[in-house]
Amino acid sequence: MTDSAAEFGKVAVLMGGRSAERAVSLDGGKAVLASLQRSGVNAVGIDAGADVLAQLQAGGFDRVFILLHGRGGEDGVIQGALETLGLPYTGSGVAGSALGMDKYRCKLLWCGLGLPTPPFAMLRGEQDLAAAAALGFPLMIKPVHEGSSIGMTRVEDAAGLHAAWRAAADYDREVMAERWVTGAEFTVAILGDEALPAIRLETPHLFYDYDAKYHADTTSYHCPAGLAEDQEMRLRELARAAFKAVGASGWGRVDILVNQDDEPFLIEVNTVPGMTSHSLVPMAARANGVDFDRLVWRILELGMGQR
Repeated sequence: MTDSAAEFGKVAVLMGGRSAERAVSLDGGKAVLASLQRSGVNAVGIDAGADVLAQLQAGGFDRVFILLHGRGGEDGVIQGALETLGLPYTGSGVAGSALGMDKYRCKLLWCGLGLPTPPFAMLRGEQDLAAAAALGFPLMIKPVHEGSSIGMTRVEDAAGLHAAWRAAADYDREVMAERWVTGAEFTVAILGDEALPAIRLETPHLFYDYDAKYHADTTSYHCPAGLAEDQEMRLRELARAAFKAVGASGWGRVDILVNQDDEPFLIEVNTVPGMTSHSLVPMAARANGVDFDRLVWRILELGMGQR
């Protein structure tokens, strides 16, 4: 346990970046920065542009709090650079970050370990659309390396496949089709070795899309999720297993769908989840008796012993 803010030294909070999730990262990064400063930590915010490594080298930092989402920040790239610089950082290492960000290869790993996830197929071009249709409709078409539901489309029939693939391909050269799961949507936050209380999400949108995540007032969050104790523990244990499987560590979030037969399906891992006012990890932490400032402190503290 870290008792004194001085033990952290000078901390860089990396935010912004150049991914499609820049705006969300800036919001969360500012909240984390303010929290660390309230707790007495010598923290400095850095908008991670092309010169981010030069800024880190010149700034005399002792460690880094990563609040970058998407490519360049959540995919192992910045993690590898920080290891080269010898700077400790929060969250997952290079391999865990890269696998967590890669939805397709993450699911391949889960399948190999016998963890439940919906049937899926890689779409590298129009020639693969037939393989997507063979999964059965409806389908979710998504970029492999994006977050925050960016570029995702629900497809009801073969007629909509091409347009959905093109929309996703605008964000990523690798696109994935995943069989739609009709049921309830849950997310489980991970903090250290602990799975926090599950959150059940409800939205009038077709799915929990970017607007439902960050802007809509019609999205409902239920924490406690209203599950029986055995169901709650089953989701938490599945989330822990999925998180551990990809080599993720420190903190994160696992998204799970439960179908109408009460069967859970893993959807994805988030190794740098959001920390905005709408974000889910702070919500789960509050339900577990941990306020925002203590959560931020704990995430930074967990990064002290990992590398």
